[in-house]
Amino acid sequence: MPTAKDFLLPDVGEGLTEADIVGWSVRPGDVVEVNQIIVEIETAKAVVELPSPYAGVVTAVHAQEGETLEVGRPLITIEVADDEPAVAPATATPPDPVTPTAAVEAPEEQTALLVGYGPRDSRPARRRPPRATATAPERPATSPAPPASRPAAKPPVRKLAKDLGVDLATVTPTDPGGVISREDVRRAARDDVEPPAGAEADGRTRGETRIPIRGLRKHTAAAMVASAFTAPHVTEFITVDITETMRLREVIAARREFRGVRISPMLFMAKALMLALRRTPQLNAGWDEQAQEIVLKHYVHLGIAAATERGLVVPNIKDADLLSLRDLAGAIASLATTAREGRTTPQDMAGGTITLTNVGVFGVDTGTPIINPGEAAILAVGAVRRMPWVVEDHAGERVEPRWTTQLALSFDHRIADGQQGSQLLADIAAVLREPGLALL
Repeated sequence: MPTAKDFLLPDVGEGLTEADIVGWSVRPGDVVEVNQIIVEIETAKAVVELPSPYAGVVTAVHAQEGETLEVGRPLITIEVADDEPAVAPATATPPDPVTPTAAVEAPEEQTALLVGYGPRDSRPARRRPPRATATAPERPATSPAPPASRPAAKPPVRKLAKDLGVDLATVTPTDPGGVISREDVRRAARDDVEPPAGAEADGRTRGETRIPIRGLRKHTAAAMVASAFTAPHVTEFITVDITETMRLREVIAARREFRGVRISPMLFMAKALMLALRRTPQLNAGWDEQAQEIVLKHYVHLGIAAATERGLVVPNIKDADLLSLRDLAGAIASLATTAREGRTTPQDMAGGTITLTNVGVFGVDTGTPIINPGEAAILAVGAVRRMPWVVEDHAGERVEPRWTTQLALSFDHRIADGQQGSQLLADIAAVLREPGLALL
């Protein structure tokens, strides 16, 4: 006789307690196979696709799109035939720090994948054919699921639609392939706004919009508050002439081995930071409150802050200090593309040791960055501008236009004193001012 199995919402990150339901790929009555994607969820760290741990028929889904579900609560119920053999849970372990909390069963001919990982099964869900014999009554769904043919849109677009209160079923895509874009959602949101009584004559509306604090925004807010009120921040600033670095950028961009690779000023900021940390490793560390220890990291997992539709994410480049300049450029570009497309995974954001953020991309000269929780320092890079600068050489002093930028370093004063913070910032500036110093 068939057995109903509940699949509980797992912790797909490190200590996550809840997740938002972004969209279902199945509904009650659908036949699913092991590792078939059944739902997209948004955690505090990323949008994750969950595969089915069982093969059988969906009899119930326990949360609607947009609903927040606690880890450990039933997510979906699948009716599994008793005569289907099962295998032991997968023994592979995912990249640190992700640890699944749910055991996964599978037919012998398939290998159960870890929750949220593995190749995506693009096969559509199938409806079970009518049974010829009497069976136990179907278990009713405790909450409805959307139709299988839901509008085509990427997870970040679905998140944007949810935040703006737009029903994707009412959005007309401009893409020839029928995929709804961010601009389609924004246009629909503008069209849905009805001018209230007393609206101004020029068409502008007055009022309020309330956006639920969920997912990444909720996590970011809590983390920043904890960081600001736990780690005593000290921020130091320096304005530096990077004309020689900009010249080096042109030379490198013209080389054959860098063809097709984006050579941005951020690349040189990252490399300068890697070099400076060799002299001041105290800033590549963490604070262990429970053990009352400073944890020096003998590796650099460089976090790169990226602004996305979901909010601020900080994925990191593992072992960035071991990468060549070309490999570092490729890693930064790949990281930025993945973040913009909403494909950053929890393990991409775990284990960072120090962070680099580019506020200059918004035309801002400088700022006071807040340290990423668990780290000791963060470097903010301001806009790169042509400014009048006093140049001194053997001929004396003169004023000429030079490429300049402002750097701001925030560090945890429990871990490092002003001497170490100042030394790190001065060494970064020195390398950017005279890139040849990297040869020393």
